[in-house]
Amino acid sequence: LGSIALALPTIYNCMPDTHTEDVLSISRISSAVIAGIYVLFLIFQLLTHPHLFSAEGEEEEEVLMSACSSVLLLLGATVTVAICSEFLVDSIEGVTEEYGLPGAFIGVILLPIVGNAAEHATAVTVAAKGKMDLALGVAVGSSTQIALLVVPFSVIVGWVFDVPMSLDFRIFDTAVMILSVFITHTTLQDGCSNWLEGCILVAIYILIAIICWYIPDEKEGHA
Repeated sequence: LGSIALALPTIYNCMPDTHTEDVLSISRISSAVIAGIYVLFLIFQLLTHPHLFSAEGEEEEEVLMSACSSVLLLLGATVTVAICSEFLVDSIEGVTEEYGLPGAFIGVILLPIVGNAAEHATAVTVAAKGKMDLALGVAVGSSTQIALLVVPFSVIVGWVFDVPMSLDFRIFDTAVMILSVFITHTTLQDGCSNWLEGCILVAIYILIAIICWYIPDEKEGHA
């Protein structure tokens, strides 16, 4: 759902005789629909069908923090990350000009690696311990939250503050997203993996990084 909803505005904008205002309206409506589905997904996962998301034979871990302490720690971490992200985003233009790094390479490759370093470490650690359900939940769940919550929420906030934010991405970004979903589904559908599949996924990531390196900035290429 997230892939289709994020891809449709870009595909629509590639059609002849389309207008930016129509793309913006489609993006806002699509974001509202996605956000509503995400709320239903949370209800389904946490209230009505939690047994479908619990791993069989999973041992209950000892609770070390109270609910209040956990919420306060989460809020503090969220505020800290938001402040650090603001400084990080503001420094992108300077890094691009000083070191000559393409903006697409920084935004698509470097920032996700740095920003999700803790998440990557957690996924690898729990996978090494044999907790594949948790590892997949961390890896795939993050992408689900971005597609169904963060992106539509950003568009809706822009709508509230009258900032024209749409889901019209580059055709390259849209194609990579759709292919990534297809490859992920193909890799996970049999319920097992091996080192060769891991090498293939790394090779695909390297190919995407190479193409991002050669994508010109808008001021250098065609807008």
